[in-house]
Parts: sequence; structure tokens; C-alpha cells
Amino acid sequence: MTPDDVREIALSFPGAEEGSSYGQPSFKVYGKFFTRLRREDQSVVLLDVSYDEREMLMEAEPATFHITPHYKDYPSVLARIESLHPGSFRNFLDRRWRKLAPKKVVKEFDSARVGHDA
Repeated sequence: MTPDDVREIALSFPGAEEGSSYGQPSFKVYGKFFTRLRREDQSVVLLDVSYDEREMLMEAEPATFHITPHYKDYPSVLARIESLHPGSFRNFLDRRWRKLAPKKVVKEFDSARVGHDA
């Protein structure tokens, strides 16, 4: 993926907006942190990833998933965008979005998708 792919996927979620964090693109949903690009390693920050899941991801795909000391105490993982699959990125963001978005918006989003997929 490229930074433009990251932007397109992140902004495809209802309530998502772009901002800046540490001089790099960052994204919020309903005013709460969603994800951001890291300049240091061209990675995205993925939140709401359990410690067990993070360990499994880093073991299974070490070229993509990693962590820095700053994030070790948070339920998160970093993913290098060059090797991160767009569908995986969307799935991580979907999980985070569902925690941040109002329940009514989540229901409307799911109803629209069911109607669209039918």
C-alpha cells in the first residue's frame, strides 16, 4: 500500500476525518484517534489489538508487523504499509471504528452494507 491507499481506506469510514500528527497524516473518527502514519518506518498505528494477537501477528509476519518500546504497554501493533494487505488494514480499522462510532451509525452502516451486498 501507499500513503494514498491508507488515506482512501481510512476516510471510507463514516465520521472519519484527516488531520496531522507529528507532521504526518493522522485520522480520527468522531474526534477520537483512529490511526496515523509514522514517518520513522512508514507504518500505521493499529489500536485495539490484544497483546496475544500482536505477538501472533509479529511472529507470523515479522516483515509487516512490529512494535517499538513506546507502544509495548498499549494494545496496539505497528504495520509497515508497503507489505500490509489493504483488506487486512480495512479489517483492523473496521474493528477500531466500531468501538468509536455511535451505535446508531454502526447499525446504519451495517444495514447499508447488507443491502449493498445482497
